[in-house]
Amino acid sequence: MSKTHPYPIARIGLVGGGQLGRMLVKAAKRLGCTTVVLDPVEGSPAGQIATRQIVGGYHDADRIRELAADCDVLTFELENIDADTLAELEAGGFPVHPSARVLKTIQDKLVQKQFLREHGIPTSDFEAVEQPQPAQFQAFGYPLVQKARRGGYDGRGVAVMRQADDFDSHLPVPSLIERFVEADKEIAVLVARNTRGEVASYPPVEMCMRPGENVLDLLLAPADIDPAIRAEAEAIAIRTVEALDGVGIFGIEMFVDHQGQVLVNEIAPRTHNSGHHTIEANITDQFEQHLRAILGLPLGATDTLSPAAMLNLLGAPGETGRPVLRGLEETLAIPGVCLHLYGKATTSPFRKMGHITILDHDTASARAKAMQVRDTIEIGAEEAS
Repeated sequence: MSKTHPYPIARIGLVGGGQLGRMLVKAAKRLGCTTVVLDPVEGSPAGQIATRQIVGGYHDADRIRELAADCDVLTFELENIDADTLAELEAGGFPVHPSARVLKTIQDKLVQKQFLREHGIPTSDFEAVEQPQPAQFQAFGYPLVQKARRGGYDGRGVAVMRQADDFDSHLPVPSLIERFVEADKEIAVLVARNTRGEVASYPPVEMCMRPGENVLDLLLAPADIDPAIRAEAEAIAIRTVEALDGVGIFGIEMFVDHQGQVLVNEIAPRTHNSGHHTIEANITDQFEQHLRAILGLPLGATDTLSPAAMLNLLGAPGETGRPVLRGLEETLAIPGVCLHLYGKATTSPFRKMGHITILDHDTASARAKAMQVRDTIEIGAEEAS
């Protein structure tokens, strides 16, 4: 006889109430799950549509325990959270996915790079930095990238230095320096692994970064890369997640250098900006896939339904306040446009306010429409003149 499930299927506890959490809550509703969100901002994007929100910080041990007490399983949408309390809950038999051990490995960028090296996963050369000194950087060799060990995201905590004169812009924190990779392309592979060890990967996508901001600007799916490189990237991504013994979905960011070598840049132990297009462009989107994985359900098919481009909608430069949309009707009149707004009450320069996925018969056409969309829509502030 087939297994029976209660309804709701599960009570999901989510640390973090931002846009990733919002899209995860929507997927949970489709799967017949309830959700409780922990976030310090009342009425957070995810909290607006979750079953309940607990208002509290990501490092508030009491609030995390309160979240667990009301749920069947815990997960998270960001890395900068209290992993020690998650580890305590796990030690008491409470399921946390990905595990606190995986989270701790990835929270510290140096530990993450050491993990990659120890498991034979290709990555750029690197060196630990306790207190940044010009001599160490010079001896390592320019150009290089300095990364803060903790707390960096969306380009924060990263300094690119092409020559010795750039040392003045160094980060005065414990960090690592790594070889600057002259990349032909930056790509990402999403990999899901469930509690039974089953694995599914998505086709690689190309990430075009915003110059000077080091934040994803435009995504093209699938990536225009050689089939051999595609196969290698997927194999490396799967090997990375299996080495972690990870459960959930993981975004594996990679470089493809001028020689066609694939190098892992960073790992995200959660749903990822490089997978937003999967909502419309793939059979199973990354948010549902993550839930399937952490609940031990069969993983969904990852086949591409349509080529796509994805644009992040960032707050307009120089504008802060209540959001207003300019060019909305003109944007929605473009065939293939799918708009996602995140429900944030205020906008500020370059803040992620939403994204747009464009579907078309090939990525070149989708990209052309994305450029049209970029010139058409803007999220500014109400009081801006």
